[in-house]
Amino acid sequence: MYKVSSSVAEEFISHDEIIDSLQFAKDNANNIAFLNEIIHKASNFEGLTHSEAITLLECEDKQIISKIFELAYKIKQKFYGNRIVMFAPLYLSNHCVNSCLYCPYHLKNKTIPRKKLQGDDLVQEVVALQDMGHKRLAIESGEHPTINPIEYILECINTIYSINHKNGAIRRVNVNIAATSVGNYKKLKDAKIGTYILFQETYNKENYKRLHPVGPKSNYAYHTEAMDRAMQGGIDDVGIGVLFGLDNYKYELVGLLMHKEHLEASFGVGPHTISLPRVRPADDIDMNDFEDGLTDERFAKLVAILRIAVPYTGLIISTREDIKVRERLLQVGVTQLSGGSKTSVGGYSKQEEEGDSSQFEIADNRTLDEVVNWLLSLGYIPSFCTACYREGRTGDRFMRLVKSGAIANVCAPNALLTLAEYLYDYAKEDTKKIGFEVIKKELANIPSDKVKAVVQENLNKIKDGKRDFRL
Repeated sequence: MYKVSSSVAEEFISHDEIIDSLQFAKDNANNIAFLNEIIHKASNFEGLTHSEAITLLECEDKQIISKIFELAYKIKQKFYGNRIVMFAPLYLSNHCVNSCLYCPYHLKNKTIPRKKLQGDDLVQEVVALQDMGHKRLAIESGEHPTINPIEYILECINTIYSINHKNGAIRRVNVNIAATSVGNYKKLKDAKIGTYILFQETYNKENYKRLHPVGPKSNYAYHTEAMDRAMQGGIDDVGIGVLFGLDNYKYELVGLLMHKEHLEASFGVGPHTISLPRVRPADDIDMNDFEDGLTDERFAKLVAILRIAVPYTGLIISTREDIKVRERLLQVGVTQLSGGSKTSVGGYSKQEEEGDSSQFEIADNRTLDEVVNWLLSLGYIPSFCTACYREGRTGDRFMRLVKSGAIANVCAPNALLTLAEYLYDYAKEDTKKIGFEVIKKELANIPSDKVKAVVQENLNKIKDGKRDFRL
């Protein structure tokens, strides 16, 4: 039986308010004085309201757009520096009872092979990811109450954390599974997950109903209120997102920010991350059915506006995007990146044996080492750090550190230490050469002699074979 609907979601995601905001943005799109006031506010790192952000998105003035991109870069450098957090998705099962029109896992798809990782198959996947150098995973699963119950998810998390292979260990498991109960979120919290992630897909209620005709996910309110229940269950790091291309991207931006505002007002802390996927080709999915896509340039503008609207929130881009787009988005606000990803069940440890079980086609097919090398060559610091989660720097504690700027005193050192681990254990020679040059340069730039000395001491220990230092 599906969950009973609630009216709470419609209170904080108000369709009428979104329509009013879109009209307000159109009315003020050429109000240069007002637009400059918005940018000035954002330059003080105060963030933006949903109506302010959408007004910037509506504006087509070249000088204003230039200011948006410049400020987005400035904010990213201030709070995140050149650090880019690395992760990989791990698909546990594609069995699903939903009927989402944009996802090949939908119930009526009879061509995709159905798979579920268990026992040795799960271990082999985790070992393959460890051998690549990953430390942070985002587990994914279709929604099926009997094949993929919460007990199965918890068992998989326990298995993932228990596997130590050579110098490899998964230190943080983020969870992207269907909306569930407060009780089940408490179980996930007790299992020591990192961030709980759930995409809204679209905030437009009527379109949401059309896109989800059958299954538990068809309940708009229950799905939209999932983050409230997650926080009630003790999970203070949550990640939201929409699937751009399902509805008008301007509507979705307002919905995202209204959701963020609701979480801040209700729980004192907004989302830890916002993911920014776009619809991709997939098995049994016709891309011609989705007419609300946005161009690469408009996508970059949207990301830049999100960066200045939510300066303290991580922005995530996956391998759905190609190299050119990923490089552009890194410049304007993205802080987390997947690398070497597979979107099929069992895709890391072996070739597909019974057809393609991928959820979508990826656009960046490079290995993790190739992505790390690329990031280093662009001047970024690939970070495999999971220290904040394990040191209890989550939720409002994490946000206080970010807003004060103090987080840099731990993020920068930990990024260098985990990059060094990667270079010694997994990197190819060319990547090692570039990577150690970057570490040397960044170490010299650390302003505190005390912190610099601690980092150097731990770098020496890593060189000698010791692992897992965190500040």
